[in-house]
Amino acid sequence: MRVPGWPALGVFWIVVAGVGLGGAWWLEQLGPPEAPVVAADVKPAPAEPTPPQGRADDATAAVPKPPQMVQTAPPPPSAPPAAVPPPAPPSAPEPPPLAAAAAPRIAVRPIAAPDPALLEQGRHGMVPRAGADGRTSIRVYGREFDRRDTRPRIGIVVADIGQIATQTDEAIRRLPPAVALALSPYAVRPGLAADRARERGMETLISLPMEPAGYPNNHPGDHALLTGRSMPENMDQLDWVLSRAQGYVGAIGAIGGMRGERFAAMPDAMATVQDALRQRGLLYLDPRPGAPPPTHAWGRSVDVLLDEPAGTRGEIDRRLAELEAVARQRGAALGLAGAATPVLVERIAAWAPGLEARGLVLAPVSAMIRRPDAATADGAATPIRPASTP
Repeated sequence: MRVPGWPALGVFWIVVAGVGLGGAWWLEQLGPPEAPVVAADVKPAPAEPTPPQGRADDATAAVPKPPQMVQTAPPPPSAPPAAVPPPAPPSAPEPPPLAAAAAPRIAVRPIAAPDPALLEQGRHGMVPRAGADGRTSIRVYGREFDRRDTRPRIGIVVADIGQIATQTDEAIRRLPPAVALALSPYAVRPGLAADRARERGMETLISLPMEPAGYPNNHPGDHALLTGRSMPENMDQLDWVLSRAQGYVGAIGAIGGMRGERFAAMPDAMATVQDALRQRGLLYLDPRPGAPPPTHAWGRSVDVLLDEPAGTRGEIDRRLAELEAVARQRGAALGLAGAATPVLVERIAAWAPGLEARGLVLAPVSAMIRRPDAATADGAATPIRPASTP
């Protein structure tokens, strides 16, 4: 029995089979596709592992591209690579300030505050006086020092304290505590600077303006002791100067770079001033290098000017070396600076720590004074005595 249309149907299936076989052969010649094919049952070949995408039990995974088909375009020249930068190494700690590292470790022993028992009312305010029990400002406000120390002693006085606030702050903060500070009576608040200096254990003096060489071109101020004034007038000016602060060990006849040479050339006038200071329990420092020591008061004269003729770094260093040489030769030496300039403070702060290694010691001025030679003006046989003698 013949099936109707069989020849046509047979031809149809033969054509379909031929087309299918031909298409398979053609696809085989084309090779793999250019884009990745995602298939649920296709896994990457073991020879070419790739980082896992998602969890290990995901139903699908991306098929990696064949190596020859992967192309990576270089980034634009101005754009950095999209890579994550490596973590920065930990930064080193900052070094301590040089001043703090170089500063010697010195125990701070504050000096006593002004004692009412050592003050009395003067014509212009409270002024020092000797205590009824024999105590003096030299003893009470002097810095501690081992007077059995036999090494050559060096003392330093820095004047004009209180005139410039920044210089005063740096002098009190950076200078060794054994350095003495001379307060300017013309400062706005000299007592405040004196309080701060005593808290750091520094001795203070009051600067006594006197007529200098070159007067009136060199003018020491309205309250100076002058050769043209009567002695009562000059003593009134002395009273004003002494009332400007409290708690100091004595006076020095220097205002900045002026050192009262013309007034100091009057022996009777200077004897009267020194007697007044001694009777009040104060010492006196003569600011003129090479001048004889005071004859009517506990004290001494200056040996070296540290910032003259020029207060440069090199000149100050040379003057400090000269101060050391004088101390070795005589056993003690006293230096004076007219102002606490930044370069002066910096050079003294750098010089002082090496003194002990060179066989010297920085001493307060109260440990370097001597007994007056002459009898006192009021005929007393024995002048007021400080705690101990150098």
